[in-house]
Amino acid sequence: MCGLTVFFWSCVSTGAAPQDLYFQAENCYRALCSQPEKMKYRSYWLDCIDKFEAAFRRSPTGPWAPAALFMTGVLYEELYGHSYAPADREKARAAFERIIRDYPKSAYKARSVEAIRKFGADAIVKTVKVDKAETGDARKIYAEAKACYAALSVDPKRKKFRSDWEACIEKSEKAHRLDPSGPLAAAALYMTGSLYEELHAHSFNADDRKKALEIYQQVVDRYPESEYGMKARVGLGLPIDDGPASIDAVIAAAVDRQEASAPETDPGKESAYSTVTGIRFWSNPEYTRVVIDADRETTFVNNLLKKDPSLNLKHQRLYVDLENSRLGDIEKMIPIQDSLLELARAGQYTPDTVRVVVDINSFESYNVFSLQNPFRIVIDVRGKSKGQYLPPPASTPGASPGTASIARQLALGVGRIVIDPGHGGKDYGAPGVIKGVHEKHVNLAIAKCLAEKIRRELGCEVILTRDTDRYLTLEERTAIANTERADLFISIHANAARNHLASGIETYFLNLTTDEESIAVAARENATSKKNISELQSILNDLLQNAKINESSRLATYVQSAVIANVTKSYDRVIDKGVKQAPFYVLIGAHMPSILVETAFISNKMECARLIDPKYQETICRGIVEGIRHYIKETQPTAYFGPVVTEGSGG
Repeated sequence: MCGLTVFFWSCVSTGAAPQDLYFQAENCYRALCSQPEKMKYRSYWLDCIDKFEAAFRRSPTGPWAPAALFMTGVLYEELYGHSYAPADREKARAAFERIIRDYPKSAYKARSVEAIRKFGADAIVKTVKVDKAETGDARKIYAEAKACYAALSVDPKRKKFRSDWEACIEKSEKAHRLDPSGPLAAAALYMTGSLYEELHAHSFNADDRKKALEIYQQVVDRYPESEYGMKARVGLGLPIDDGPASIDAVIAAAVDRQEASAPETDPGKESAYSTVTGIRFWSNPEYTRVVIDADRETTFVNNLLKKDPSLNLKHQRLYVDLENSRLGDIEKMIPIQDSLLELARAGQYTPDTVRVVVDINSFESYNVFSLQNPFRIVIDVRGKSKGQYLPPPASTPGASPGTASIARQLALGVGRIVIDPGHGGKDYGAPGVIKGVHEKHVNLAIAKCLAEKIRRELGCEVILTRDTDRYLTLEERTAIANTERADLFISIHANAARNHLASGIETYFLNLTTDEESIAVAARENATSKKNISELQSILNDLLQNAKINESSRLATYVQSAVIANVTKSYDRVIDKGVKQAPFYVLIGAHMPSILVETAFISNKMECARLIDPKYQETICRGIVEGIRHYIKETQPTAYFGPVVTEGSGG
């Protein structure tokens, strides 16, 4: 079958990436087919298959997806012709059946149905020479699988745990794999299907049900005359005296049985569940943030699974179990495909637990924490930094190396600054005491002015998290700073209080606090309650990195001093509220020195008028720039020594 090419007869409007990946895979396939000596080796087939699978994963909902999936099935079927390994044909079948199920309107559905029908008479596994010892092992493993199944069937407590079902499934699969044409092959394969079907009765995970149906169909195709072939037909909902099963009939019967077996729900009980409403992510080669959204707060646990070489899995896995939760109508497979993470996937693990699994390529460290209003769980994964440190400067006489900051010891530079105008879009921020004034507009105006001054006066690259009136979640703002590899992160806000006489300027950095006023400010900026702030502080110890706290504290001190000095030159009645610390959501997880500047009280009539005055905005920005300049000068002294002059050889 080598030489098969899939042609598209209409223009494709999607991005080039899936198309490019598809053609790379096709070139791999053509090259393989032109070299018969290589076709004997499994690795060459798998290399081309991996390329088709990559094209599919890049855009599972795009127009190239069914073509890539179809070619995956074609190559597995051709590989089966060389390997005679039942697993290869199973993978081919799975690819074709997925096209039929997930892409019913695709032109590849008919071709997939035809490919499965061709399995027909030769679907019975070709006889493979099996060592007697392996046959004996198959009998032994089958007996273990049977005992495992029997013990599980009478233990209600163990039935609730997926791992117990998977332990039995692993044994039955192995029994079939060891002797696929032996006397117990049909029984072992049917047992695997039965285990998946019973697992579905406890997990309510549609994938378990689909797996059971796929395995029953394999039993019908491979062992049609055995008693297990008859049992599998019953499992598929097909009449026992019918001829070969039509794949369309199998799917129709499966849908009918799935709907009929759907558990009835108690509306009152349903309302007590949290619903997982989405999964989002941001990434660069050294950092990825994944956010799980839910419609209400719930408890959760997370665990990093150690990589088990015996399972032949490519990826280590991190999972988060959301308790008392149901999976909403969301995309369940989220391809990430960066250097750290491969994929995020969600499923209804048990009737009242949603499990989100992240497949990890590599990582240095990770954190999992929750934020409120709305409730969401954040997964931060960090890789090894690829940045290059500059040589440390010569030590200053009398200075203590133990107390010098980490950044100074490594002479880290500041080349890129992310400025975050607080609020935006549907989030108006605090209302101004002057009618029509809203914090989101004031923040944006100051941020734009600040960005221009930093570029002009410091020569740094500046990125704004938003440069228009648009909504961003707090966790997205931090993710932008991290993925852009910012050296500093500055969030711009205006303060507010119920007491309209409250006034002043203050600068915050991330840390624990017991100060009630700071807690109140953080609660307002986080759009949450003081109680939530207290709960957040209980988990912050795991998230705080002392080096960044120290650097953030110094940056905040320089900025606050410079802003007050500049504002007091032009304005009277300026209150210096100082440098403070509080658990602001927008600063959590930032990998760089980060501060939040409260530029004045928008709830105070005098200061609200100042905030909308371009002259005051310019004054605030001048102070922030001077503070950053002082921080850079102290952190990286060589940045202000001017260009190095060398003597020339000539006069």
